[in-house]
Amino acid sequence: LRLAETIQEFIPQIKIVFVTAHDQYAVQAFELYAIDYLLKPVEGTRLKKTMERIKNVLRLERGVASAAPAAEGAAPAISCFNEIRFQPPGGESRAIKWRTGKALELFAYLLHHRDRIVVKDELLELLRPGYESEKISQLLYTTVYYIRNTLKANGMEMVTIQKQELEAGYQLLLGSVKLDAEEWENALKRLGPPTSQSIAEHESIFKMYKGDYLGKYGYLWAESERERLRILFLNHARTLTDYYEQLEDREAAIRINRQVQQLMPDLEESYVTLMKLYDASGNRTGVEEQYWLMRSNLEERFDLPVHPDTIAWYEQWRQRNV
Repeated sequence: LRLAETIQEFIPQIKIVFVTAHDQYAVQAFELYAIDYLLKPVEGTRLKKTMERIKNVLRLERGVASAAPAAEGAAPAISCFNEIRFQPPGGESRAIKWRTGKALELFAYLLHHRDRIVVKDELLELLRPGYESEKISQLLYTTVYYIRNTLKANGMEMVTIQKQELEAGYQLLLGSVKLDAEEWENALKRLGPPTSQSIAEHESIFKMYKGDYLGKYGYLWAESERERLRILFLNHARTLTDYYEQLEDREAAIRINRQVQQLMPDLEESYVTLMKLYDASGNRTGVEEQYWLMRSNLEERFDLPVHPDTIAWYEQWRQRNV
């Protein structure tokens, strides 16, 4: 561990993998940004996984999507976390400029219902509820035309919107394009409980969540999916927090919950968890800071009340620390 830290001071870009018979130092190793931590005896399949992880890190540094296997090359991807972005094969993720706000929403709605035929009446209601059917139908055709032009202009020809005459609707097909929310959820479901061998993968998947599903736009029709994915993310954050607390690695637990707080500043739970972690670490300033942030963000920024139990906990803490 000391050698790895010293080497990193002189060669910051170096990639380090620990191979050892001792499993109790995994957390310290990953705090040094080690690529992996292998326990002896190392199996061939586990070593292969490490090699793939190294290749992914190198691809990421070159601006190529890290999730694609090396043999297949980087796959194009659409991001739905926070805002819609597109990452072409071998390129960097970028925002998409839409002709109109309705073109953006219609694309997002079809993407949300990908592979399903969405009937025309459903799309008309989305575009302009209460308008005359003849005018709104023309608006639908025009908006779909704008979307197709935008996809083409951004190199997204593999994403197609097909008109289905028999069902009188439209269907969006992704083709070879991957969706970040879908990839993240599938990866999350494959995870077991965090261990010294799997914690790096847990951390990597935790970082994939870049914000609420279509959170930048606040579409009401996406609220159910947004809340569902949010709960999955929070449950994963709690799992990681419990794991690090069992190891008495409160700095790592604090780092996890600060990330949660950055993404969800309206979530009271993150402030409470951080106050308790700072209290257990003997960091009085950290507790005070979190309480002040909670009151200012929840009450002033989001107009949300702070739970009486939280206030009572803080007052008891202050009395103990006078």
